[in-house]
Amino acid sequence: MLTARMRRILTTGLALTGLAAGGLIAATPAHAAVFQTYGTGVNVRSDAYLSSPVVRTLPGPTSIDVDCQKAGDLVTVSGGSSRWWAHVPALGGYVSVAYVAIPEDKLPGVPECGGNPNPPSGDITLADVQAMFGSRIANPSLVNTGLPSLNQAMRDANINTPYRKAAFLATLVHESRLEYNIREIGDTRPYGGRGYIQLTGDFNYRPAGQYFGIDLLGNPELARSLQWSAPIARWYWTVARNINPFADQLNMGKVNAAIGYPAGAEDQRRCDSFKNAIRYLTGSVPAGVVCTRSKAYAGDTSKLTRAQFDALGKTGGGLG
Repeated sequence: MLTARMRRILTTGLALTGLAAGGLIAATPAHAAVFQTYGTGVNVRSDAYLSSPVVRTLPGPTSIDVDCQKAGDLVTVSGGSSRWWAHVPALGGYVSVAYVAIPEDKLPGVPECGGNPNPPSGDITLADVQAMFGSRIANPSLVNTGLPSLNQAMRDANINTPYRKAAFLATLVHESRLEYNIREIGDTRPYGGRGYIQLTGDFNYRPAGQYFGIDLLGNPELARSLQWSAPIARWYWTVARNINPFADQLNMGKVNAAIGYPAGAEDQRRCDSFKNAIRYLTGSVPAGVVCTRSKAYAGDTSKLTRAQFDALGKTGGGLG
């Protein structure tokens, strides 16, 4: 990694090298600007978020032609930090400006990428969740800020059918109102509820942090950051538990049990939100939606391991 001073030195050296190489800048399309990355293993991502898929990895310092830049997830390295990402058409994605050999945290002379592009086909919009959940969307601006990372997490988790989307979104709107940075009101415990899925307990913070290679036990506030809130929700949905199959079965009883709270009136409220979301996404509510739980799933399952939770399904029987 480079210090800020080393980045400035490298910037000057690379500029001279580019000129000496002859015609590098002149050969660049008029709309693009040439910069140089530093370091090895720098990822190029499909969007300006750390949860976005990696489309390729740069093996070493690379000359990049940048046509615009956009604000996204904060990236911090020893050379500095930046929320800006350089769009490199030739590479099919974005490179964090933190890995570009300039002293600034934003590319000089490069325009911001124009407007907000249309979301990828199938992505959930603010208008969608407002139609599904009405007044539960209490802070639309904040919800909208988090939607790119939340949609990416849904793609990563194969939450790609109406039933899966409805179950996931209905769960999160009750957990966090779809606000990525929410903290459970009145919860002062070090590992109290945080983020989209209200991650709770050191028994969740530890394995989630290990999965992503971050110190969630030492820095629990990361769980409600824009960078990690949505990926952690995806982790819980697919790694700590395996919830998509319950959504496929229209079984919100099991979805709610998997989230980890005792059975009660909240189950029906979440199931109603599930039905509203399905109605919006498909035009009707299918027969066979299960809102209740069997006795095996009635208790607080939050501290169970995935294996222990899965074992309930082999011994419980009945609905839910």
